[in-house]
Amino acid sequence: MGWSIRFAVAVAIVGAGLANATTGTASAQNYPDWVIKLVVPAGPAGPTDMLGRLIADRLTASLGQPVIVDNRGGAGGALGARTVAAAEPDGYTLLFGNTATLANLPAVSKSAGYDGAKSFAAVAKITDSYQVLVVRPDFVAKSVAELLAYAKANPGKFNYSAAGVGNLTQLSGELLKLKTGIDFVTVMYKSGAESVTALLGGQVDLTIDNVTVVRSLIQEGKLRALAVTSTQRQRDFPEVPTMVEAGVPDYAVTSFFGVVAPAGTPGPIITKLNGAINDALKTELLRTSLRNIGAEPSIETPERFSAFIATELRKWTAIANAAGIGTD
Repeated sequence: MGWSIRFAVAVAIVGAGLANATTGTASAQNYPDWVIKLVVPAGPAGPTDMLGRLIADRLTASLGQPVIVDNRGGAGGALGARTVAAAEPDGYTLLFGNTATLANLPAVSKSAGYDGAKSFAAVAKITDSYQVLVVRPDFVAKSVAELLAYAKANPGKFNYSAAGVGNLTQLSGELLKLKTGIDFVTVMYKSGAESVTALLGGQVDLTIDNVTVVRSLIQEGKLRALAVTSTQRQRDFPEVPTMVEAGVPDYAVTSFFGVVAPAGTPGPIITKLNGAINDALKTELLRTSLRNIGAEPSIETPERFSAFIATELRKWTAIANAAGIGTD
């Protein structure tokens, strides 16, 4: 190939690259100019769906384009997550992710079909929440110390309810075993509702579940709270100690919600979405709505949220491996 031809080819390649870069920049500047789909990996009417719709409404108002919720329940949330992981990375398909989809499922399942950290570009964290260790009101233990003493004196003689293999309820229980050396029988149910119903009905003795699920039951005296899994006491239950205060060393479980996009989504689009979500989280309307369901707004950069997801995934993978938990 002659020098002139090589030069012409080089110019063409550089020109094409500049054209693509210019097109990408223009696309990001014009974003969004079409409907955005927010995939909620759960069925309608539940806590995840309700919170997802709150965020979709605020983004619609902020971005000037409709943000519609697409409920994709199934496989514990993996179906919706896989859908977004495989979508075009153009900012028009987003995942309303949470602890289960981004950390728990890929930690316990080799066939989840995605990596919670690598398959997505973190957009914005939305909430931090916590779990509560709850027992039946007639259960013999009135505190975590009494629970641990009873468990050591009666290994394997009481039951713990979990909402499916790999669910945060199961992993939280396994973490309790690992941190204290106690033993109990874990009974699996198909959903969180069935798990809590079993506890209310006396079929099991205790569980660790999200405050959103158990708060009203605690307030009504139908369940007794022994500890919260956060690092600090909570405004809803200021008299309830943290797990660490109650004598379980280094025990902390955070549940979270956040928005992610397919890996490879352009940085300017991520930045625009992050700004819109963080602005929404600063409004009193949304902050009040989140606190009404026991969640705290969490304003983070995409970089910090990405690091958080990776840390959570490593943590729960290690716990699942130590406990021998796997769905395949």
